[in-house]
Amino acid sequence: MKAIVLGAGVIGVTTAWYLARAGVEVLVLDRQPGPGMETSFANAGELSYGMTSPWAAPGVPKKALRWLFMRHRPLFIWPLISPAMWAWGARMLLNCNAASYRLNKGRMVRISNYSRDALPDLLAEVPLDFDMREQGTLQLFRTEKQVKASKADQEVLAEFGSPFEVLDRDGCIAAEPGLAHVAGKFVGGLRLTADRTGDCRMFTLALAEKAAGRGVTFRYGVTIRELAIEGGRIAGVVTDQGRETADTYVCCLGPYAPILLRTAGIRLPIYPIKGYSITLPVTDATAAPQSTIMDETHKVAITRLGDRIRVAGQAEIIGYNRKLGAHATDTVRYVVSDLFPRGGDVARAEGWTGLRPMTPDGTPVIGPTRYPNLFLNTGHGTLGWTMAAGSGRAVADVVLGRTPEIDLDGLTAARYGQ
Repeated sequence: MKAIVLGAGVIGVTTAWYLARAGVEVLVLDRQPGPGMETSFANAGELSYGMTSPWAAPGVPKKALRWLFMRHRPLFIWPLISPAMWAWGARMLLNCNAASYRLNKGRMVRISNYSRDALPDLLAEVPLDFDMREQGTLQLFRTEKQVKASKADQEVLAEFGSPFEVLDRDGCIAAEPGLAHVAGKFVGGLRLTADRTGDCRMFTLALAEKAAGRGVTFRYGVTIRELAIEGGRIAGVVTDQGRETADTYVCCLGPYAPILLRTAGIRLPIYPIKGYSITLPVTDATAAPQSTIMDETHKVAITRLGDRIRVAGQAEIIGYNRKLGAHATDTVRYVVSDLFPRGGDVARAEGWTGLRPMTPDGTPVIGPTRYPNLFLNTGHGTLGWTMAAGSGRAVADVVLGRTPEIDLDGLTAARYGQ
């Protein structure tokens, strides 16, 4: 069997790895000059198994209105004349209720927990260096109101078997000693002990190298234009360098997946949500984060990656805009300076922006389509890195005609009538 994987981000590379491991001849196509150059390039670095939740939740519309008036706000909405944007927003609002939240979270946790268990298996077979740490995530609360509100999250975590610890101020400092310098700025936290951290792009580069050793062919600098259809099947991929053919095709194009899939008549409500990050060098290891801290007020994650600190956050709804403006990273710069003022050198920070492929219900779209030889692995939102190992393994099983180790009910395009 020959397979073409479309996209060389962390999702595409993990999918290619699992297919090649099963003996499939794999070709990966990507428009960038190398793997992991877009959404996977400089994300938060969190493997957020315990924080796997849809953005669409009860109370979010009210919170969103309050955020719009914050100086360092986590959400920006640009009122574009875009039917796709407004349709996506309306569908997200319809999911902001307790019943939908529970359903969507259950689906997301299913693939997240599977990924949590799949990653150690992958690393046991192919050791990779990507600055991984296994010290959990600390969700940091600046107010008592946030502490009380977290009780609902604790109930959900307990229901889905995600281990956690409720910490007071001293407990937070014990977990993250660097916070001792700003002890008056927070009141407590929720520590998600099963979470890991690591550099997503380093992982993608290292696994791509291992996949190439397994016989995977990577072709970069190739613009994918459309899917060719003949006799109810995908007959090829039309690119700027000609047509490529295979027995089967897997779309792993993140936020660009719906653009390509429309050429095959498949319409998915995946919208690009812009996010920002900075990466700065550690200047004082004792005053820097040890793992990941999630500032609940600003929705910004601060992650230790070796001798660097990655700070990521914000959600900007502005379409396929990848411009990094002069003040775009002001919020993430403010948060790291506020919580770890001595930990890193913000003056030497490198800024980045990327597009997250978000579905309105937060759940990725993986598995089969109406075409017997076209499969999907996309729509992971902010959790592509978290869900990569499990998604890649499950989709490879489907491509190979094997029954996946997890139930794909509610994870496929069928939930959107596709």
